[in-house]
Amino acid sequence: MLYVGIDLHKDHHTAVLLDCWNEKLGELQFENKPSAFPKLLARLEPYSKTGWKIVYGLEDTGGYGWALGLHLIQQGQWVKSINPAFSAAKRQSYATVHKSDSWDAECVARVLKDDLKHLPDFMPDEHFWVMRQLVTRRRGIAKNLTGLVKQLHIQLSYVYPSYNRFFSQVDGKTALAFWEAYPLPSYVTETTPQALKQFLQKHSNFSCSTKKAELILHCVQEDGNNHVTYAEEKELVIRGQVRQIRFYQDELKKVEAKLKQMLEQTGCLLHTMTGVDVVTSAELSAEIGDIRRFPTANKLARYAGVAPIFAGSGGKGRYFKSKQGDRSLHDIFLGMAVRQIAVHRTTKTPRNPAIYAYYQRKMAEGKTKKQALVCIMRRLVNIVYSILKYQKPYALPIADNSD
Repeated sequence: MLYVGIDLHKDHHTAVLLDCWNEKLGELQFENKPSAFPKLLARLEPYSKTGWKIVYGLEDTGGYGWALGLHLIQQGQWVKSINPAFSAAKRQSYATVHKSDSWDAECVARVLKDDLKHLPDFMPDEHFWVMRQLVTRRRGIAKNLTGLVKQLHIQLSYVYPSYNRFFSQVDGKTALAFWEAYPLPSYVTETTPQALKQFLQKHSNFSCSTKKAELILHCVQEDGNNHVTYAEEKELVIRGQVRQIRFYQDELKKVEAKLKQMLEQTGCLLHTMTGVDVVTSAELSAEIGDIRRFPTANKLARYAGVAPIFAGSGGKGRYFKSKQGDRSLHDIFLGMAVRQIAVHRTTKTPRNPAIYAYYQRKMAEGKTKKQALVCIMRRLVNIVYSILKYQKPYALPIADNSD
């Protein structure tokens, strides 16, 4: 056997070759571009011709190593995905700890040799990989949008002390149109109630009435001191923020529309669950990938860090909450669990009666809120696994007293 550990980077990769006796046979550095990948195969061709069985180990198969892993698979090579925590633990296990591209690649190769049968094969599925890129893009847009809205709140508080009484959402369609057209109180005082009413009706599709225009005029007059200092600069900031918010809102819609389309292509039915929208469905699908990677729901639970970890010695021990696994996937399940026990705002009835009853039962048993939520998360893993595996919609269960 020949074990090829590869340390992956943005610009270049480093490969180290180990034999089955942990002897280093060679090292190779090549660029991270498809035209340079055949260089690695050419370096290993003499070994394959003499009967060596070659296996490759890649750490970052979802990022910088995706293109290389895909190329190797297309060339009929055997490729394994290696958790970076494994190679880091291998590096820390030596008396003298040092770090370099060459040593990192060798540690990957050593993990590959020692734990070959336990490591997952690299299974490239470009559909889920692209979905992960879109989900990451959406998170970035949403984060930037949230920051911009906060900045707009701060800026409006300087010029419109009562701005929060104008509209229910400061970044709504009508609100943004108003801030852009009337960035300062002087613009409002110079217009008439009728003109302001017509402006609001035009941009709100006639949902705003005369009372809204009168309210805004009243608040501006009540606030007083309409002559804002550095008016030109503050106007520039507010209008710029409005343009940026609109841009990010449009980008968000485009990404979400594409995610919805990609979900429909896979036949995903996660959106049929209570409290799960298209965005959450896409996040789950992107993080889990092909459900066939997990033989059972227990495997998926461990991957998500939902299954408890047993720690014991001398015949004694207990289970602890896991802090391992995919933390992004863990946080998605946590958000889902919180939504399962939510109640309707008006009727105060639970959105998911069965899960809500299960939550109350766990609380009655003496569990804390966090422990009860973990129990719900574990149940949700089973539900998500079944929906993805059997392609059947979620049916809201009837609440009962059984587990």
